[in-house]
Amino acid sequence: MGHPHPYAPAELHLPGFAPLQLSQGQILVPYLGTSIFVVLAVWLISGKCGGRLSKTDRWLMCWWAFTGLTHIIIEGTFVFTPNFFSKQSPTYFDEVWKEYSKGDSRYVARDPATVTVEGITAVLEGPASLLAVYAIASRKSYSHILQFTVCLGQLYGCLVYFITAYLDGFNFWTSPFYFWAYFIGANSSWIVIPILIAMRSWKKICATFQAEKVKTK
Repeated sequence: MGHPHPYAPAELHLPGFAPLQLSQGQILVPYLGTSIFVVLAVWLISGKCGGRLSKTDRWLMCWWAFTGLTHIIIEGTFVFTPNFFSKQSPTYFDEVWKEYSKGDSRYVARDPATVTVEGITAVLEGPASLLAVYAIASRKSYSHILQFTVCLGQLYGCLVYFITAYLDGFNFWTSPFYFWAYFIGANSSWIVIPILIAMRSWKKICATFQAEKVKTK
């Protein structure tokens, strides 16, 4: 028999559920600390590219490194660990998803749409995000096309994520705090930042084609 779970709705059936062993602070502090370390490391390393990169490019490298590792490591462990909520000796990542499920219990319930979106994100968008870091650093010709494509994928995933939540009843969080902190707050970056990057890359792509047209006249 599993323990009573803390998720909404209360009638959600989670056979073998094992309670969280880490506190919210023990989960969030390592994640935030590691994220800051990744951003700082990429920022410092990108500064050694001989001045070839603008500050915007360097910040984009930081973003793509952070989001790529998040997609592959954090979201990937969710996708490929279906029994994370019932493990008696959970890993740190199991605890991350049990905590996050307080803001969206579709994760602990293994909702098929959620697993599918996260699977595509982890397997395709994660590696593509890390490729974007290399493409920016190396000034590859496909850099903006790649960034634009990945941004569209992230925005599409967010749309599916929020729309399916609405259609399924919009009742997957335990309190307003978890709704705003996890469901909204933790996902807003993957809406705002991809929109800004997509707009920038679109302008760069259009400018390149316009310049090519002028050349061929």
